[in-house]
Order: sequence, then structure tokens, then C-alpha cells
Amino acid sequence: MLWTWLGLSGMLLWLELIYHVSGFGFHFSNPLFTIFVALTWGAVETLILLPLRGKVKKIVFFVFIWWSTLWTVAQITYLHIFKQPMLWEAIFTGGQDALTNYWREALTGFFQVSPYVILCILPAIYCGVMIKKKRIHLPKMTSLRFMRCLVAVVACVFACVIDMEIGKATDANYYENYTDFFDPLAVAEELGVHPTLQRDTVLGIRNLFENASYSAKKNQKGQPGQSQATPAPWNVASSATPENTTDPDVTIDPTDDPNATPEPEIFVPKPHVFTMDGEALLSMADNKKQQWLAEYILNEMPTMTNEYTGIFEGYNVIFLTAEGFSPYAVREDLTPTLYHLIHTGFVFNNYYVPLWQTSTSDGEYVNNVALIPDGQFSMRKSADDLMPYTLAGFFNRSGVQSRAFHNNSLSYYDRHRTHPNLGYLFKACKLGDLSEAEYGQYVFEMEEANRWPSSDYNMMVATMPEYINDDRFFAYYMTVSGHMNYNFKGNSMSSKNREAVKDLPLSENGRAYIACHIELDKALEYILQQLEEAGKLENTVIVMSADHYPYAMTTEEYEELAGKSLSYGKDVFRNNLILWNVAFEDEPVIVNKPCCSVDILPTLLNLLGMDYDSRMYAGKDIFCDEEGMVIFNDRSFVTDGVIYNRKTKETLWQKDMTGEYVVPAAQQEDYLKQKQQEVKDIYQFSAYVLQENYYTDIEAARVSQ
Repeated sequence: MLWTWLGLSGMLLWLELIYHVSGFGFHFSNPLFTIFVALTWGAVETLILLPLRGKVKKIVFFVFIWWSTLWTVAQITYLHIFKQPMLWEAIFTGGQDALTNYWREALTGFFQVSPYVILCILPAIYCGVMIKKKRIHLPKMTSLRFMRCLVAVVACVFACVIDMEIGKATDANYYENYTDFFDPLAVAEELGVHPTLQRDTVLGIRNLFENASYSAKKNQKGQPGQSQATPAPWNVASSATPENTTDPDVTIDPTDDPNATPEPEIFVPKPHVFTMDGEALLSMADNKKQQWLAEYILNEMPTMTNEYTGIFEGYNVIFLTAEGFSPYAVREDLTPTLYHLIHTGFVFNNYYVPLWQTSTSDGEYVNNVALIPDGQFSMRKSADDLMPYTLAGFFNRSGVQSRAFHNNSLSYYDRHRTHPNLGYLFKACKLGDLSEAEYGQYVFEMEEANRWPSSDYNMMVATMPEYINDDRFFAYYMTVSGHMNYNFKGNSMSSKNREAVKDLPLSENGRAYIACHIELDKALEYILQQLEEAGKLENTVIVMSADHYPYAMTTEEYEELAGKSLSYGKDVFRNNLILWNVAFEDEPVIVNKPCCSVDILPTLLNLLGMDYDSRMYAGKDIFCDEEGMVIFNDRSFVTDGVIYNRKTKETLWQKDMTGEYVVPAAQQEDYLKQKQQEVKDIYQFSAYVLQENYYTDIEAARVSQ
């Protein structure tokens, strides 16, 4: 019994070692917990094996060793490609997407990690050979062995609990990552692949029970609307009136001397809030999460109107989420339109795009709803919630049809469900696995639609005629030309523009990356041409942000592309935000404030003069007076005062132009604690809004004016 237990546990530890080295190198954060988990699993498996007999015992034994082996191999491959652990939700809701759309990347990734795969399967093969030669004997059942094994299970579980309690007492990262805020990537790095599976399984089982309660609650509150194309009855007025920012008590006396110079109107900032019945909101809370949300929102200070409020009121908007975009795709000679749009208009020098767990889908989620994703597939989860506070929703309620387009499959990431729920009339260039009879009308015809990746330029040619002649429009695009992998064999856009980059002093990976973004540049050039020809350039705002940086590149490849080290702070996530209108072409507005993709939506709502409530979002209007904050997936953050790496506990305190610390040394400890709590609250807020379908309560508590 002892040797079986130690053998099974030892094999798990071997797999943990290979997984860790393949994904994170030789640094281990908490190997003790990993050992306890391996010993626990080994003891449980031995306990199951003991009463079995004959072939059944051997079959179950091989199931145990091959299950762990194949799971680890799959996790190594997935981590290498997507830079995240593969969770159950990804398998059950995204597995088909990955197989049908990412098979090239998966195959390439598998071959790249094949040495680690071989190391993983060696113990399983060895066990098979040894059992067949009868050199390994599985233990027979005795009462004493069973009791010893049971004691081992209890002891190992107790050791795991003690290790977690030590983490709690010492405020260790691994405790919070495993319990309060489950961070799969951090848990995988700190504790291992099997502890990640263990925690993910427990959460999955818990969610099954919570879903029944959620469904009942949702039915009581009403089903979410699938489209906000027409004004809804809950579109009530609020106390915030950004378009009227003058003091009503300041007037000009008409009897005064007509030759006198009138006094300038006084700007009086006003809060971006809805008028809400706070008592009603609190009374609707039927669990701790809703109680917390009500108290958080009612106590949160809203942002105020400012000098940029309403400067684009009545304008059109074209918004692109650019697949895999980074600043290092931009060159004045090869991507001149991108270069022009980034360096004129509004220029953001400290803009970041964090990488979330579901990469592209989460990037879209943040750009569209200004909430931090809750685990994986937050956009999919939002399809069952009321989502009235998107930019699409605001445009729709003003009588403007919001449109969204994607040059890939209609069904991928369930966009045929999620995007209409955000308020879009959504179309794609391919059906995916949907019925043509039901969804054929939502497919637009585009040249070379089946190329991978397909052309962003062709998408613009195919779709802009649908709205360019409307009196007012809002068009949203999810591009795909910049998708990995970056080479000249499997990437059609890189191959298409290969000649343009042939002389660049970069590896194939870097040249292919820039080449495929030349197609995005062509798309933006076409947009500007069509707007100018239609006489719409002056009253249209162009917005573009990435979904994520090109994480398919290794650190070495990305730094070669950047031409510099990206080791300072969170430099790997630095990016460009395009916020452009021709009126600011000659006199760009320079913004040095730290900001990120979660700030885009409230910023646009302020610029467009929309009547919104700033407390509904995790981000803030970039032009408000409040300090900027960028929050990352691991709850690290960047502010005006500090760059804080939660993983390493490193703090890089920022200095002003005079060389003085923005946050005085005497205040730094309190400042850091305050910001850490603020980040936790924003994470909690975002998660609970999605989990509780909480905008339904907000709408019910709003007071008509």
C-alpha cells in the first residue's frame, strides 16, 4: 500500500515539475502545498484501488495515471498557446471553438512543447511495462491497509488546510489567489496544475447549485432584453445633465449697457449620476452580494463633468477592437494611417491593455461594458443579463441603430447571443455552426471570407455601405487580421503583405506580425476615405483599442519587435488608444494620466454628452479630475503615484517633473493599502454585477424626472 501511494503521488509531483518548468521556469512559490495535494490525491486513489480486484484494479490504476498525464499534457499545451490554464468552463463552452478555429495554433503549440510531453508520458509508459512484466504489484485489500490509507488521506487534507491557514495568517498571495479571488494563472504558478484543477472543480460544483438560484431570481426580475434598438420604458432622466454645465443662477441682465462685455458663464461641474431611490435599492437586496453592491454604489463618489463633456455630442462613432494589436505594429512608413491616428487627435502616453483569462472575448467585454471580467467567458455569461449601460444601448435609446461586425464566424464565442444583448445588430462574414435559415440574414458577403485570418480591409468594404449614409451611426468592429500565429505560411494576411516587410531587420515572427497589421492599416485608411467622401469625417469619432497584446510571442520575440526591454513595471501591457477626430488633428491633446481599456466606455459617454451614471462601471472617464488607475488580471496596478506588482510585492514609486515623489514617503504605506483595497472593491463590484444580474435592480431603483 505504501509503495502504491508513494508511486502515484510521486508521478503527480513529476508531472507538476514538468508543467511548472515548461510554463514558468524553475521558480517555485509554494511547493509545500503542491506536495500535500499530490500526497492527498495519491492516498485517495490508493484508497479507491484497495478493494478492487483483478483486471478492474489494473484498469482503474491506468485510468488514474493516464488521466493525470493527459490532463497535464493538455494544460502544458494550452498554457503555451493562451498563457492561461485551461478550466472546465473553457472545455465545455469553448472546446469546440478552439478545435474548429484554433487547430493550427493548437497543433503548432503541441509540437513546440513536445519535449515536455515526452517527459510527461514516460512514467505512465514505465508503469505499464512494469505491471505487464509483473514487476509492479498493486496492493491487496486488508483492513489494516485500508485504515492506514484512510489516516493518510485525513492527514494530508489536514496538512493542506494548515498550509492555507498559514498563508491567510501571513497575508500570502497564494491564499487569496486560491480562495477569495480565484486566479487560475497565479494558482497554477504558485501551487501547481493539480491544485488549480482541484479549485476549479470545487467552484464548478458550487456554481451548479448557484445557477438554479440565479435562474429563479432572474425569472422573478424579468428576462433581459435582447436588443435595445428602440427606446425602452426604463430610459428615464437623471440628475446628471452634462450638456448643461453652466450655473443656472448666473444670468446676464438684458437691461445692462449693450456695449458692455458680458461676463463669461461660470462652469459648474456636475456629477455623472442617475437619480436613484437608495432605500429601494437596499430593500431589493436578497443576499450578501446584492447588499454589498447596493452599499458600494450608494457610497461611491461619482465623477464630475469637465471641460471635455459633450464636445462630441451628436457625433458618429466607429469603434474597433483590434485583434492582437500593440504599439510595435506601428511604423510611419508601413502603417501610415495607424501612425497618424495614434499621434494626432488625443494622444495617450500611459495607456495599458491588460491580458484577461479569455483573451479576445474578455478584451471585447472590457471595451464594451467597462467591467473587469469575472473568471473566464464573462461575455458569454453577460448574454443572460440585462446590459443597458453599453455605448450601443445609449445610441439605441437616442434612436440610432448600433451595428457590430466581425470578419469571422457569427457563432464564435457565442457572439450571435452576446452582441445583440449588448445592443448591437450583429453581423459576421461566416455562419459558423448556426442554421442558415435562422441566422443567414446576419451574414454579410465579403471577398475571401474563408481565408485565415481574413482581411479587415475587405470587411470595411463590405459593411460601410450599410450605414455610411445614415444621418447618424455607431459601428463597432472586432477585427481579425492581426490574429496569431505570426508567420508567412499559416497567416494569410502576413503572406499577403510579405513583400512590404521583406527588408526589416527582424525575425520572421516580427516581420509577419507587422505584415498582418498592414491590413488593419488599410482598413483604417479606407474608413477615413469613405467618411470624407460622404461628408461625415468632421462629425465622426474614431476609436480603437486592442483586445490584448500579442501573447503568442515569447518575451524574446516581443522585445525584439519592440526594440527594447519590457521588464520595467507592466511595460508588456502598454499599448495605444486611438481617440481621434479631425478637429484635433493639428492640435493634439496629450494625456499622460495612467489609463486602460476599462476606461474607454465612460470616457466616450462623457465626450458624447450622454446622460450616464459613472458608478455603474469599473473604469472612469479619463478626463475627470480623479487619479488614474490601471488594474491587471493579478490585481497589480498602476496609478499616478506607483506601479505595484502584486506577485513580487515590488513598488515603483513615481516622481513628478521636479524629481519629487508624487506620493510623499511618509504617506506611501497608507496610500498603498488604500489602493489595494480599492482594487479589491472594483474586482468585487465587477464580479457581483455580472453574477447577480444587478443592472436589473439599478433600473428598478431609478427615479423618473
